[in-house]
Amino acid sequence: MTNKPIAVVLLSGGLDSATSAAIAIDHGYEVIALSLQYGQRHQRELEAAKTVAHDLGITQHYVMDVNMAQWGGSSLTDNALSLPQSGVDPTLIPSTYVPGRNTVFIALALSLAEAKGATAIYLGINAVDYSGYPDCRPEYLQAYQTLANLSSKVGIEGKSPQLVAPLIEKTKVDIVKKAVSLGVPISKTWSCYQGKENPCGLCDSCRIRDRALIEAGYPHLATAKGREMQS
Repeated sequence: MTNKPIAVVLLSGGLDSATSAAIAIDHGYEVIALSLQYGQRHQRELEAAKTVAHDLGITQHYVMDVNMAQWGGSSLTDNALSLPQSGVDPTLIPSTYVPGRNTVFIALALSLAEAKGATAIYLGINAVDYSGYPDCRPEYLQAYQTLANLSSKVGIEGKSPQLVAPLIEKTKVDIVKKAVSLGVPISKTWSCYQGKENPCGLCDSCRIRDRALIEAGYPHLATAKGREMQS
């Protein structure tokens, strides 16, 4: 570790969390990455998280097992449920919502941050171009900050880590452009809900990502299916 302030970054392996990690580094933090094995369908995003951490020069990377698949409730963790592939409906919360996922993840990040003396936790959540998850909204983050301030020794001392979501009000196109400017290895990130050899280009996450990559001027980074649908 250096004398830089420390930030914990929740690193899923996707574009948003990788960009958030790069922003934390750009802000002058020594970053500790935390990735979660929560019972998701595949390991591709965790493999991507390890690659991204390496490429960004993050030397401390924790991977924890918190198996939320045991009780189901989401098509991301339950193979008996089908993944939506018909497009994003902004009026509905899709079956890919994992009950309590961000609440659990941030709690673990707060524990790690307090143990390591981190002053910030960077999150890749986004409330603009996303799938309508309730735990990606500004009001959710504000409420969680209140909880963080009340639930720990450092919080009682007035030194609670700040929850930072630098992308929360950015469009996906903005995020792509920021990722490029900071040298995020976009091609090595993984956002697809499926764990095949190549991204499917049909799930909500692929559709949102592909559209942004194409609109931002980087169609070569989009899936073949995404380029086909946008042409």
